[in-house]
Amino acid sequence: MRKSNKWARAISILREFEEKCGTPDSKLKQVADAMTVEMHAGLASEGGSKLKMLITYVDNLPTGDEAGVFYALDLGGTNFRVLRVQLGGKDGGIIHQEFAEASIPPSLMVGTSDALFDYIAAELAKFVAEEEEKFHQPDGKQRELGFTFSFPVMQTSINSGTIMRWTKGFSIDDAVGQDVVGELTKAMKRKGVDMRVSALVNDTVGTLAGGKYRHKDVAVAVILGTGTNAAYVERVQAIPKWHGPVPKSGEMVINMEWGNFRSSHLPLTEYDHALDNESLNPGEQIFEKMTSGMYLGEILRRVLLRVAEEAGIFGDEVPPKLKNPFVLRTPDMSAMHHDTSSDLKIVGDKLKDILEISNTSLKTRRLVVEFCNIVATRGARLAAAGVLGILKKMGRDTPRQGGPERTVIAMDGGLYEHYTEYSTCLENSLKELLGEELAASIVFVHSNDGSGIGAALLAASHSMYLEE
Repeated sequence: MRKSNKWARAISILREFEEKCGTPDSKLKQVADAMTVEMHAGLASEGGSKLKMLITYVDNLPTGDEAGVFYALDLGGTNFRVLRVQLGGKDGGIIHQEFAEASIPPSLMVGTSDALFDYIAAELAKFVAEEEEKFHQPDGKQRELGFTFSFPVMQTSINSGTIMRWTKGFSIDDAVGQDVVGELTKAMKRKGVDMRVSALVNDTVGTLAGGKYRHKDVAVAVILGTGTNAAYVERVQAIPKWHGPVPKSGEMVINMEWGNFRSSHLPLTEYDHALDNESLNPGEQIFEKMTSGMYLGEILRRVLLRVAEEAGIFGDEVPPKLKNPFVLRTPDMSAMHHDTSSDLKIVGDKLKDILEISNTSLKTRRLVVEFCNIVATRGARLAAAGVLGILKKMGRDTPRQGGPERTVIAMDGGLYEHYTEYSTCLENSLKELLGEELAASIVFVHSNDGSGIGAALLAASHSMYLEE
């Protein structure tokens, strides 16, 4: 009797969780409307919304005509990369690309600004020192770098910006309020690197640029990786807080910082509230905490811990490892969710390897997969609602006369790229929300490596040698 009671308790926790995480279309439309409202508010005035709606100073996205050798530095999370891209001009495309990657030691994620940027500049120095002669710049010409810095920055020009706060597990207090390009430039000087930062870009803006280089109809970029964000092209007329000159294009790329979106319509559970309360940034990045790779596995861990405590599905003892925050990573959750073996062997292996839970029953493994599905589906559908909010703001959510215009959405990030159940659910959900006629005009492209190649392309389209 005791066993069946416990199983009944496990199922009731599952059903309650499923209900609390519910995202019917009607709710997603409310979330999309709330996103649109917040976008308007964020464009109207600084601090007018949870959405920063940052002005990027990018008013000319790459055209495809750019030529020369350009560099990019991509600091997006726990890893960073240095890239070199050779562009062939009109119809030449990307002739050559090469990159080096390094991970950031955890101590530097919570250390000082100098320590972090010295570490990065040293890697840049190494990369340049090893380069072939054919990539050397002509005499008197400085190497130009696009710097992708995927944290909230108050941009002050195309190549300067103040660090507003850290996300994604970083916390470097003495860097907040500093010009991030100034910090990098000082470090490059200290390390003897002769390079000029010609564009400071957010990874999402880089994704937009990389997408635009290949597909002229790209209008929106979304990153779903460790964190999440979106950027899109706005008409300058629709940005009341912009007081600068109207650019020739009449357009401006907006970096939404949409991870910080929140609304009463978001289906938050007790597990989300607990995760948020115990996080480095309580009350911030609520949308990100429901949708992005840093957190999905942790939401899963929290609900599994609850089931282990109350229904003993992993034996009489609660597995000690299950009590460790962030021990269950989203790639592990994805691997379990995608397990198609008849005995769910991968689920069994993951539970054993990560949580030290051996010989789980098939019934228990199936339950774990159901929890994966609930967490991933909610995240993906909320991300789709966010995209719908942007399309509404752009007036692309209703059919035009003469048929709808093609809207290409440039996507990037490990979560989108590797978690197939998630990305498929997101794309299908958006198309359902838009309806058949409009769905046909929406195209998702994987704009791979916007944060690297995209930044190099923006360095090219904002080169100081362009006028010559």
